[in-house]
Amino acid sequence: SCAPATLPFMLDRPSMNGYAIRRCERAAMKLIIGNKNYSSWSLRGWLACKQSGLAFEEITVPLYGEDWDEARKAEDLAPSSGKVPILWDGDGPDGAVVWDSLAIIEYLADKVGRERFWPRADDARAMARSMVAEMHSSYLPLRRQLPMNIRKRMQGVAVTDEVRADIVRILTLWAEARARFGKGGPFLFGTFSAADIIYAPVVSRFLSYGVPVPGFAVAYMQAIWDHEWVRAWVAAASEEEWTIEQFDGPSAAA
Repeated sequence: SCAPATLPFMLDRPSMNGYAIRRCERAAMKLIIGNKNYSSWSLRGWLACKQSGLAFEEITVPLYGEDWDEARKAEDLAPSSGKVPILWDGDGPDGAVVWDSLAIIEYLADKVGRERFWPRADDARAMARSMVAEMHSSYLPLRRQLPMNIRKRMQGVAVTDEVRADIVRILTLWAEARARFGKGGPFLFGTFSAADIIYAPVVSRFLSYGVPVPGFAVAYMQAIWDHEWVRAWVAAASEEEWTIEQFDGPSAAA
């Protein structure tokens, strides 16, 4: 196996600027992510890679550090304009590069079979796709006031009406998915799917800021938090030494 690499710069070329990446010979894919404590989109991309069952090398770029402005210009991050996650699959001119968590999910689903990520039934798959797309494009008030911070635990956080509306909408979608399609297991559509990958960071947010939720949501959130991959991510986030001031201040807003 190959341990994840953590580099201040992402330079995956012969000169390496003095930095050496430890490689996995069997891992044709390379996933570049941000800090595990803060980067919700990185969590989604990482869970997608785990769900694919394919071997991949994991490289962490500390976000917003002293070297961030330089690091985001590096060749490995250029296709995404410095955003994470970004997935490289293969080397040379025939290699593929995919950025954006939803694009990574779809790319991997094409590689390994869509049933690994999406429900088989048309009605369930239609709802799962809609929920994933809605999370991908919406809920900006929630994202801004309750940024992902796995290590944080707060109670009694006052949220705006816009954030409250986002929370109610998400809980409504969770309730409908569980009621209509969740009989096969503890996740939104029974078994772990792209919908759970996309909403896992929301679970983290609800836990971090003490968002009150009904019993069915408590059970779902516990299932996500107990998933072996999520536990591994949370453990790694807890051990990170980096902090990002705008996400760790007294106010939850970011």
